[in-house]
Amino acid sequence: MNNQQYVSQVPANHYRFEKYFFSARWMSYFYQIREIVNRKDIHSVLDIGPGTPFLRNSLVTFREDITYKTLDIAEDTHPDIIGGVTNIPIADNSYDVVCAFQVLEHIEYRDMEKALREMKRVSKKYVFISLPHFGPSVELSFKLPFIKRVKLAWKIPYMPVHTFNGQHYWEIGKKGYSVQKIRKIMKKHFHIIDEYVPFENQYHRFYILRKIHTS
Repeated sequence: MNNQQYVSQVPANHYRFEKYFFSARWMSYFYQIREIVNRKDIHSVLDIGPGTPFLRNSLVTFREDITYKTLDIAEDTHPDIIGGVTNIPIADNSYDVVCAFQVLEHIEYRDMEKALREMKRVSKKYVFISLPHFGPSVELSFKLPFIKRVKLAWKIPYMPVHTFNGQHYWEIGKKGYSVQKIRKIMKKHFHIIDEYVPFENQYHRFYILRKIHTS
């Protein structure tokens, strides 16, 4: 499958504030920003399928030394570069980090590894990814005086068959897409620096990856 078979799934107004933003999504943006801002060896970012300029504006505020560019097949979101994640029209080793936050589920699972190889090719150092992680969760948070807040969360084992909903071709936690299976694929291409589900948004799973350089 090539990029020409993928088209924009939602119009640009899908990302307007009252429709797209809610508290859990705000927290996912926090983790995106934190992962980039806290790494002083990052000076250039390629953000694939960003949807909104939120990350761009945050980096202008907190890391004005970073060069930030976007890539998307959706021309109405006005990306810096028009293109798809499975065939990125950019030279090898062009950016310190290549990001794809909530993007890979929008392509068929059989194309996922091709997308990972492309992101690895374009990256000098890192690839940051988040993916939807389906599953009902149990969450507990409590705070006592003089004691640090305790947060606990876990997902109830329930893996239904995924049905394409017009946007997501697949999701972690659905039948055939286990956490272990996705992790194994990531390890084929990258060193996993960190992997986590933010307590505040149990639907997003983050992968902080370092490029494996091969001779």
